[in-house]
Amino acid sequence: MRLLVLSAKGGGGQERMRRLAKKTGKPWSGVLLTWYDVNRRDLPWRAKAGKPADPYGVWLSEIMLQQTTVAAVAGYYRKFIARWPTVEALAAAGLDEVLGAWAGLGYYARARNLHACAKKVAAAGGTFPMTVEGLMALPGIGAYTAGAIAAIAFSARESAMDANAERVIARLYAIEEPLPAAKKRLRDLCRAMVPADRPGDFAQSLMDLGATVCTPRPDCARCPLAKWCEGRRLGMAMRLPVKAAKKARPLRRGAAFVATDKAGRVLLEKRPEKGLLGGMLQPPLGPWGENFPSADEAPAQAPFRAKWKKLPGIVRHTFTHFELEIEVYAVCPVSHPPSPSAKAGPSAAGESYWVSQDALPGAALPTVMRKILKHGAALKNTI
Repeated sequence: MRLLVLSAKGGGGQERMRRLAKKTGKPWSGVLLTWYDVNRRDLPWRAKAGKPADPYGVWLSEIMLQQTTVAAVAGYYRKFIARWPTVEALAAAGLDEVLGAWAGLGYYARARNLHACAKKVAAAGGTFPMTVEGLMALPGIGAYTAGAIAAIAFSARESAMDANAERVIARLYAIEEPLPAAKKRLRDLCRAMVPADRPGDFAQSLMDLGATVCTPRPDCARCPLAKWCEGRRLGMAMRLPVKAAKKARPLRRGAAFVATDKAGRVLLEKRPEKGLLGGMLQPPLGPWGENFPSADEAPAQAPFRAKWKKLPGIVRHTFTHFELEIEVYAVCPVSHPPSPSAKAGPSAAGESYWVSQDALPGAALPTVMRKILKHGAALKNTI
């Protein structure tokens, strides 16, 4: 019991690592870097071994990777780099273009901050700040992202703690304090081990180890740090890191209205710039509350008077803080589509316009709105 308490506080684990380093002549950070040189992942934003990293590419990838997986990001990253190869090119793009290219990646405030940050960096000559403090002064860059960019792009001796790295450190030191409260402690433990000569590679080696070996179900037999790991020694690696219990997500309900004209165009409107899915496009929606609108309430929420038909089934979507269920009403074809029918696009929140089927793939439509349109369009020929 005494050994477990010491390990949970970090004292026992750190002392044991000091003894191992003295015995082997190499700290665990050096062992990890040796493993990384052989096993590093080939990622589209990662510089080749021995080559300098591109700060623009590092920044772009780190913003995209916030709360998103590598597999989901890779295609988006390639698309952005091909379309906007420099931060100046991205800054010169319109926000609607950026939101459209981001559509489907989620957490859309990141896209708005990405564009705002690009504008600031471009205005400053296209050069990113090299320090954590300077990076954190830019839109959309918090402590973790700033540490990752500083370490990988500028070789600053900073820790970069994504979820994979947090898992590795929590197991190495047998940290039982739940996340997110333990974040600062994990970051401090990691920072103490960052080597002066290869901080960027060290940051990426932790990410790679957590992504491929020290996964939620760890493969300790393949881990280069197995003999250093307090969590493994104490038989508790599988349950680390400890995470605070999640609160139940409330359920919200509402109605959406999918209107299609004789030319196959779909009526969309622009959401307010600030708030959930800010600046993105959507079919007209009613308010979200505890219940679906009644048969009498729904027509009053529609964008115009028509013979709206409620379609079978419900569209469901999970947001970070709540669950959403949407009933879809559709009308097709609209014999006399309401104005503005000739507009190319909305210029302000609340404005609507008709979008051709060819333009829909590139429109700034978040995943939940594409679900709604798909639900409405799939049955439109039966209306």
